[in-house]
Amino acid sequence: MVKIIDGRKVAKQLNESTKQKVRELAKKGVTPGIAVILVGNNDASRRYVHMKEKKANELGINSIMKTFSEDVSEKVVIDTINKLNSNPKVNGILVQSPLPKHINEQKVINTISPEKDVDGLNPINIGNLFLNLDEKYPVACTPKGIMTLLEKYQVNLDGAKVVIIGRSSIVGKPMLALMLNANATITVVHSHTKNLKAYTQAADIVISSVGKYKTLEDKDFKPGAYVIDVGQNLDSNGKLVGDVNYDPKTSEIGYITPVPGGVGPMTIATLMQQTVEMCEWGL
Repeated sequence: MVKIIDGRKVAKQLNESTKQKVRELAKKGVTPGIAVILVGNNDASRRYVHMKEKKANELGINSIMKTFSEDVSEKVVIDTINKLNSNPKVNGILVQSPLPKHINEQKVINTISPEKDVDGLNPINIGNLFLNLDEKYPVACTPKGIMTLLEKYQVNLDGAKVVIIGRSSIVGKPMLALMLNANATITVVHSHTKNLKAYTQAADIVISSVGKYKTLEDKDFKPGAYVIDVGQNLDSNGKLVGDVNYDPKTSEIGYITPVPGGVGPMTIATLMQQTVEMCEWGL
C-alpha cells in the first residue's frame, strides 16, 4: 500500500515556526510584509491569491494586495513594482501568473528587486541558485517546499536517481538546481522526450509538473519510488487531481504526495517562510 506524504501536516509545522519568528520580530517592532500583484480575472489565480492573503494574516504578516483589470498597461504594473521596491515595509513581492499576453512577464519579473523577489524568479536569484552560492537569496517556493517535504520524510538524495518532468522556470529548472546542489543524479524530461516512461520506471524519485491528469499510472514507476505530484487538474467530475493516477490500496509506489493536500500547502507555507526570512536578512 502506497504511503502518503502529508503536505498539510508538514505545512502546519512550517507555519508554526514562521509564526514564532513573526512574534520574535514583533518584539523588535518589526512586521514582515508581502505584496502580491494580481492582473485580470482568472478564477484559479484569484483563489490562490486569496489563500496567500489569508495565510499571511493568520501568521501576522502584513499583506498588500494590488489588483488590476485585464487591460492594465505594462507600464502601470512596472511602476507599481518600482514603488513596492522602494517601500521599506515590503520584504517580498510576488506577481501572480499568468499575465495577459500584452504584458511581458519576464520584463515584469526582472523589475522586482532581487532582495524582494520572494518567488525566486529574478535571473540574479536563479543564477545564485545554479551556482550554489553560500549566500542568502530567495528560491522558487514550490521546489523549495518539495525539498522541505523530502527532508521531513528523511529521503536520502545523495546519489539518488531523480526524474523531473517539466522544465518551467517556476518548478522544473529551480528543482533541477536544488537537486544538483543536494548531489542527486538528475534527468529532466519534457514534451519532446521520447519514451518518457522508461525514465520514470528507473527513477528513485519522480517529480511531475505536467498539468495533465493521468500522465502517469502505477505501472510507470518502479516499486518503492517516491512520487511528488505537482499537477493541479480537474477530472471529468470537476474533482481536483494531479498528474498521477494510482490505486492507493494496490499501488507499489512507495510514497506519494496527494492532490490536494501535498505540494500545494507547502508552496504557500514556503512563501510565508521566505517572506519572514527575507525580513530577517534585511535587519
